[in-house]
Amino acid sequence: MNQKERMLAGLPYKAWLDGLGEERMENKIKIREYNTLSPTDRAGAERVIRSILGKSGKDIHMEQPFFCDYGKNIEVGDNFYSNFNCTILDVAKVVIGDNVMFAPNVSIFTAGHPIHPDSRNSGYEYGISVTIGNNVWIGGNVVINPGVTIGDNVVVGSGSVVTKDIPSNVIAAGNPCRVIREIKAEDRDYYYKDRRFDVQDY
Repeated sequence: MNQKERMLAGLPYKAWLDGLGEERMENKIKIREYNTLSPTDRAGAERVIRSILGKSGKDIHMEQPFFCDYGKNIEVGDNFYSNFNCTILDVAKVVIGDNVMFAPNVSIFTAGHPIHPDSRNSGYEYGISVTIGNNVWIGGNVVINPGVTIGDNVVVGSGSVVTKDIPSNVIAAGNPCRVIREIKAEDRDYYYKDRRFDVQDY
């Protein structure tokens, strides 16, 4: 196996060998183009972001600036929105479902380094994939660590550090992130805490 194959297999690898540095540089050029486009150039933004991402559904929008390592290891579904300053270290696969929203400063890290300094100083690092289900809202300044799976219909509260899997249909928050409670049918009638919708088309 070369270093790229090792990286994608979740094995220890060296990030500067076997063309990986060149691939990251190629992506950095695309990222720079995307982040410097005029906000009025929606056609250009769609063209560039779709050339960065490995797979993208319909109706996606990623506010500038956006940052990632390779881009091609990121898959997003339909109706995806990320707010300002989204960062995805995609040395492993990142799969994001349909109808997912990111608040500002969301970071997804598939990349990591060994704990022991001798091992870490050897130059080896690793990537473990992250999966986010459908209908998920990730709050501002959330960090999602390597190997995490977040289920469907989840809300992750602002400032959370997600170190373990989160099951479907829950609100989770904290550092480390933990389940606060289930999302229930009666939650549908409220737009914020105890404030009920005053419209009928929700």
